[in-house]
Amino acid sequence: MVTQPARPAPDTSRRSERSRRAIYEAALSLVAETGYPKTTIEGIAARAGVGKQTIYRWWGSKADVLLEAFLDLGEQAAEAAGHTPDPLPDTGDLAADLKAVLRATVDELLDPRFEAPARALTAEGVVNEPLGREFVAKLLEPQLQLYVDRLRSAQRAGQLRPGIDPRIALELFVSPLAQRWLQYTGPISYDYTDTLVDYALYGLAPR
Repeated sequence: MVTQPARPAPDTSRRSERSRRAIYEAALSLVAETGYPKTTIEGIAARAGVGKQTIYRWWGSKADVLLEAFLDLGEQAAEAAGHTPDPLPDTGDLAADLKAVLRATVDELLDPRFEAPARALTAEGVVNEPLGREFVAKLLEPQLQLYVDRLRSAQRAGQLRPGIDPRIALELFVSPLAQRWLQYTGPISYDYTDTLVDYALYGLAPR
């Protein structure tokens, strides 16, 4: 009798990673196509080609799936661009550093892979308070804290007044960009974000 060579055991870690990636892609595409309310665990599982119990084994809700998928999307975009999401650059030139980061943000906001699910999640977060709070806590606040840290570094270097609140100051350039993007009140571009930084740092009154 000829002994057949033993077949290698399945690599469950690789299979799980493939499933996870498929679930991320399915969740983001569905929420972009149908909106948050119509996106379901069953729909995500069907599109990803996995059982819904696989999703429930890893996540507690569709919000958890979508938020994690969205975080992963940002990390993948950062890696593709050759940089990590944190910290903000600190070259000693605050204006140049802020402009560089906001230009990268413009690229992300205009990327169809990011824009459609971001709009869907943001819109749902306005009317769904628990989701909105989770969206802010997991996605926005960590990013805003990077701005706070950079502005505090500028304060220590004497580039900003010591009495300003960095958390309020960052809203001078982050919030207008978010409003334009969300409400289509105007185009977003490098020139626009560069101008926001100049207005925020140097003011509007004659010097």
